[in-house]
This record gives sequence, C-alpha cells and structure tokens, in this order.
Amino acid sequence: MDWHTQLITLYLAVCKYWQEVGWALAQRHAPYADLGFTDEEVVTIYLFAVALEEKRQIKSIHQHARRYWRDWFPRLPGYGAYVQRLNHLADCFPSLLERFCETGAAASVAGLVDSMPVILARQGRRFNAKVAPELASSGYCPTKHLYYYGVKIHLVGDRRPDTLPSPRFIGLAPAGLNDGPALEQVAPALPYKDLYADKAYEYLKRVSGLPFTVLTPVKKQKGQEHLDAADLWLSRAVSQVRQPVESLFNWIEEKTGIEIASKVRSSQGLLVHVFGRLAAAMFVRNVLPLST
Repeated sequence: MDWHTQLITLYLAVCKYWQEVGWALAQRHAPYADLGFTDEEVVTIYLFAVALEEKRQIKSIHQHARRYWRDWFPRLPGYGAYVQRLNHLADCFPSLLERFCETGAAASVAGLVDSMPVILARQGRRFNAKVAPELASSGYCPTKHLYYYGVKIHLVGDRRPDTLPSPRFIGLAPAGLNDGPALEQVAPALPYKDLYADKAYEYLKRVSGLPFTVLTPVKKQKGQEHLDAADLWLSRAVSQVRQPVESLFNWIEEKTGIEIASKVRSSQGLLVHVFGRLAAAMFVRNVLPLST
C-alpha cells in the first residue's frame, strides 16, 4: 500500500470517528471559528506524520505537511495556528485511541501489565519543571535507573501466545504514583483470572479482594544472596510470559518516539503527545492491516 492510500485510509477512519463521537468532544463556543481547515485534517496530519513519516516534533510535522502535502491540505494554517488547533483537540485523542484499539470480549483468561515513562525533564532539571502539574510529578524509573519529571503510561492487555498483547486498558498517571495503586484503581474492570506483572506489582499478591491472581518474579528477601531453584524457575517463567508487553512498549517507542516529551509546554500538549502517539501506533497495528 503506497502512502497516498495510507493517508486516505487514515483520513476516512478519522472522519468516521468524528461523525460518531469526535464532534461532541471538539465543540466550540466562540461566536466565530474558521473551519476551512477542518479538525479531521488537523488530526490526520499529526497521526500520519508521527506513525508513518517518523516525525517527532510538531514543528517538523507542520514543515513536512507544508512542503509535501500542500495539494492534499490547501488550507493548512501557519505553525502557531496549527499548534493551537491541535491542543484544542487534546480531549479527542483518548477517545480516538479507544476506537483504534481492538475491542470486544477478552481473548484470554490471562493478562499482562506494565508501565513506561514519558519524560518531561530528567535528573537535576526535574526540580525546576513546572509543565502540566495537574498531570505530572517527579518519580523514578528503576528499569532505566532514572529520576525524572513526567507521567507513566500504564497498559493492561490480553495475553496472546507468540504475538504482542491486545490492549484492554491504557491509562496515564503521575510518575510519582507507584504501579500497584494505579492498577488497583481499574482492577474491578479487568476480566482476567491471572495477571502477569513485574516486581513493582509484588505487594498486590498480599491484597485481598482482587478479582485475579497476580503473578510476579520472586523478590529476594533481605540478606538473601540467591533464590532457591523453585523461586528461580517461577521468576523465569513469569518474565518469559510477560515479555511481549515489554516488546509492545518498545515497538511503540520506536514507532512514535513517545518516551521523550521535553518539548511539551502545556497540559493539553502533554495529552496530545501521549494519546496522539498511542493512537497513531494503534492505527498502524490494528486498523491499517485490515484495509490492505
């Protein structure tokens, strides 16, 4: 499929979403608005440039559209106006992400859960960071051995052998919120019997009332140098089962560059960065293959 067909496929998918849901989330209450350049075009340019042209910054997205897609979007406004329009549509992207994710009944009795950081500022710069204080906070990522200011993306998905998980829940939380409490908030809605997680969720194994069994690698006790054979086998088995969710995050990062958000300057911009890029990735993974 050439890029023209891909662009048309994305535009039609966005238009269908807008007709059904998006228009209600993008209503304007000002007496005048120039919509010669439509909301659907604003979103299409962003998603297509991120996922299929590998553009990482909004400025480069706008420059690319102005240079190569002028015939497709003749009413494309200037850079400042485009950013303003994009941020105005921030509340539409979570709903669009839900549309592009696979839906329906749970495909598995087992689920996989993990989180990944979205970094606004790192190390010493995090102390002076003030962007999106209602969404972001300071936290620590043990996988990367990194202190940062930002948010975490939490993903719970259906386990599917030999392939990436199918997302069932994707949420956003401040970096300072531990993974366990974030998962507890949505636990009653998860349709699994077993949930495979990393060591950050270990304390949930002692929480009563959860509708599923939490399986994590075994932590060493204080002063313990080595795990015994049974615990070592269990840890390896759990890590092997949950490896696909880590692969899914790696694929999303490679496809969209979602992890670094140092250019974001507002809460709306952060929502666009996170949910817009997730929606772009899910379009490539779930929607585009069905149209080929």
